[in-house]
Amino acid sequence: MAAAATSCRRAALGGLAVGGGAAARWRRRLLPLPDGCAVRMAPARGAAAEAGPCRTVAVEVGGRKMELSSGRLARFADGSAVVQLGDTAVMVTAVSKTKPSASQFMPLVVDYRQKAAAAGRIPTNYLRRELGSTDKEILTSRVIDRSIRPLFPVGYFYDTQILCNLLAVDGVNDPDVLAINGASAALALSDIPWNGPIGAVRVGLVDGETIINPTRKQMSSSALNLVVAGAPQNQVVMLEATAENILQQDFCHAIKVGVKHTQQIIQGIQQLVKERGVAKRTVQKLFVAPEEIVEYAKKLAFNKIYAVFTDSSHDKISRDEAINKIRLEIEEQLKEKFPEAEPYEIMESFNVVSKDIFRNLVLNEYRRCDGRDLTSLRDIKCEVNMFKMLHGSALFQRGQTQVLCTVTFDSIESSVKSDLISTAVSGIKDKNFMLHYEFPPYATNEIGKVTGMNRRELGHGALAERALKPIIPQEFPFTIRVTSEVLESNGSSSMASACGGSLALMDAGVPVSSAVAGVAIGLITKCSLEKGDIEDYRLLTDILGIEDYYGDMDFKMAGTNKGITALQVDLKLPGIPIKIVMEAIQQATAAKREILQIMNQTMAKPRPNRKESGPVVETIHVPLAKRLRFIGPGAYNLKKLQAQTGVTVSQLDEETYSVFAPTPSAMHEAREFIHEICKDDQEVNLEFGAVYTATITEIRDSGVMVKLYPNMTPVLLHNSQLDQRKIKHPSALGLEVGQEIQVKYFGRDPTDGRMRLSRKILQSPATTMLKTLTDKNSIVLGSTAPQSSTSSQ
Repeated sequence: MAAAATSCRRAALGGLAVGGGAAARWRRRLLPLPDGCAVRMAPARGAAAEAGPCRTVAVEVGGRKMELSSGRLARFADGSAVVQLGDTAVMVTAVSKTKPSASQFMPLVVDYRQKAAAAGRIPTNYLRRELGSTDKEILTSRVIDRSIRPLFPVGYFYDTQILCNLLAVDGVNDPDVLAINGASAALALSDIPWNGPIGAVRVGLVDGETIINPTRKQMSSSALNLVVAGAPQNQVVMLEATAENILQQDFCHAIKVGVKHTQQIIQGIQQLVKERGVAKRTVQKLFVAPEEIVEYAKKLAFNKIYAVFTDSSHDKISRDEAINKIRLEIEEQLKEKFPEAEPYEIMESFNVVSKDIFRNLVLNEYRRCDGRDLTSLRDIKCEVNMFKMLHGSALFQRGQTQVLCTVTFDSIESSVKSDLISTAVSGIKDKNFMLHYEFPPYATNEIGKVTGMNRRELGHGALAERALKPIIPQEFPFTIRVTSEVLESNGSSSMASACGGSLALMDAGVPVSSAVAGVAIGLITKCSLEKGDIEDYRLLTDILGIEDYYGDMDFKMAGTNKGITALQVDLKLPGIPIKIVMEAIQQATAAKREILQIMNQTMAKPRPNRKESGPVVETIHVPLAKRLRFIGPGAYNLKKLQAQTGVTVSQLDEETYSVFAPTPSAMHEAREFIHEICKDDQEVNLEFGAVYTATITEIRDSGVMVKLYPNMTPVLLHNSQLDQRKIKHPSALGLEVGQEIQVKYFGRDPTDGRMRLSRKILQSPATTMLKTLTDKNSIVLGSTAPQSSTSSQ
């Protein structure tokens, strides 16, 4: 009976596994049987669950221990790893389909998500849960993607997803670098084809000393924020940096130190892979062009393509049209010659031929398709003050890349407020400088939906923002927003945004410390067929879009005449030697200085004063005695002031307020409004302990409203201060509107500035001197007062 039950259970499980779905992905699940027996189900695919118990490797990085573990969490994924530094832990999973995608590129998706629970917080949105991705999450996902994408095999078109999940955040160690190492470990421990591992570290520079994986406190005083992703044999895979205008030699030294420490992480992941005994899967097919079709396409198209690429009279549009015309002609001939070939093989064969011709022109003949030599810049034109009503504007044209940058000032209240989780992780609460990058479809002669910002636009804008941020003054009375709209694009629009943004800031009168320029450097390499090492290479200054497309590297660097402010390196190779990186920095530095000279001819220093159409900020002092009158009940006066004049009022301290007006005329209206609401209390000095004659203006349940002089705002004299007897309503004393009573003045309340008056105290036998205010601007003693004044008995 037990044997029969076991046989039936195995048959049922086998059917589920064949049917696919979730059951087909079970990993060594124990299934209890009625007689106490158990059946273990073998894994459907992947090595993560079958490689044994949990394994942990500790790596010493920068004097601190980083732990990499696998085999305990998320075992259904093809690969899973947990990386921990201090008390910050990140889990990364990797899953790739076994059936190819319809896409004709590597369909890799990386998602880095910050969990509120990891930071000990609850999201503050309406649903109290994590919603869409934040800017920080998207930018971190891009960094991870750029670090791991170059190491996938050529032609691996299988949907692959990397998910990075924050488990715990200690507020000391930033989890983004841990996520890069976690992605490397998860892919290396999986059966997904991947030519890793890689290692990543953050390098800081504090007081001239390089620090590996600095803490949040150390980063607050660091002049450098450099993320280095390295491959074995000290190869560089990805670089991303923000710098406080540091010198070139310090920057190069930091890269070398960072690459050196990545090797320790790589060795730790390799040890973990060895212990787990991982074997890579055999894919159905790698989407590469057949050699036979490539050779035939080369025979047909070589001379035609060569003629187009050597004709420097072509611009972007005409060159693309000429190549596409040849493409259509050659593809038709290839289809006739190879009728059984797949459409992708036909298209890719032509692409391989075009790419080889283009690259060989650079490698062998030192020729570029637009006629420049390898280190020359395109023609640059600059213009500022495009529209007088804008706070600042500039047009930057480099070749066929054209960018319009504008500057807008607003109140400090308009600064960007970061979300709770980003604040807990990075400590940045708000920022008063931002750059927004826009890339409409007409910039490349295309049609498309103009929707919200995509990941590419966010990444390019963040790079340009990092390039300009170091030159922005620390103490500036406005929030600054730079918008960069790409009007034409043929390469390196993000670096053009940095150049245009620098000019626009100077046109707006922002006292920047110096001008900033940026440039993109490209790379064409020749690799040996046996070892895959780089045999020969050429570096290209100020690359075109087609040079980026056919090249191996997009090396973007920005800075001032003195040093470097931002760097971003994207590679299509699985790594390049440090030597090439150092040469690229040197070549970019020379180009940057040449660009700055051209920019200085248009505008060498900021305007001494901001434009007349720009906003105005004034600081006003409001004594506590007048604060209630200034603000009004329920902040009525402030709300009315902002609604009528368009100004923004923010409190700086107990008695100081900042008034921001979008235009000088608005500030003039605000001054008049403030003068009007506060004029009643101007220049009135009341003597503490003196007795004054007050006029009742209103009877209320809680007391009476009285005025000491004609233009005064009525104040409440509470029932408790009307008489020594306890009363519930002023009518009990026979008080009426218009009646004059004597009150004693006890100064103002220190918290809200209200007058403190009392009638009750005058019923005591102590004698006092009565003083009368005949005019709001003077205090007159009873002995010299006019006939309407009276003296105390």
